[in-house]
Amino acid sequence: MPTEEPSRPYHHGHLREALVEAGVGLARTGGPEAVVLRSATRAAGVSHNAAYRHFDDRDELLRAVCERCMSQLAQLMEARIDAVPLEGDPVADAWLRLGALGSAYVEFATSEPGWFRTAFAVPRTTHMFQPGEGVGNCGLGPYEMLGAGLDELVRVGAIPAERRPGAEYVAWSAVHGLSSLIIDGPLRELPDDERARALDTVLEAVVRGL
Repeated sequence: MPTEEPSRPYHHGHLREALVEAGVGLARTGGPEAVVLRSATRAAGVSHNAAYRHFDDRDELLRAVCERCMSQLAQLMEARIDAVPLEGDPVADAWLRLGALGSAYVEFATSEPGWFRTAFAVPRTTHMFQPGEGVGNCGLGPYEMLGAGLDELVRVGAIPAERRPGAEYVAWSAVHGLSSLIIDGPLRELPDDERARALDTVLEAVVRGL
């Protein structure tokens, strides 16, 4: 069995990060079920017992990997918002940014299903993400980014303020439900053009509902 070698730069002082990175790699190909301590230590090239210096059990490692996967989702959402071709009209631009958030969410699920499943698999035995965890470069997580997008719609007069409370639940449920149906449900065989149509239909329904 391999043992930890402190003289190797990859592990020296960075064992926790190495184990999390190994877990992220496992999650990418196998989802949350693949994130186990023994596999992570093997991938990192250290002994199984070495993991317990940083993680009490498998759930603690999984929680750290979940956080990293959620950050990946947040970063993709940021990138898609930044790429939106703005029209110069505050209302139109706010809707375009909200649509980009939803599209990025489904894109992440379909392009990285292992990470997507893992992002939402935080073990019940550990705490949920704390402030500053599971976030993108802007310091916001996907849920907070959605909230900011909805707040912008109110600010520019696109939706009345009285319709803002709880709007996150509608928008999030719609895109998450579609994502799950596509990667794990009866819509997984949809051709690309029909998948795009399904996304457009769901996003249009969210807009009408708001």
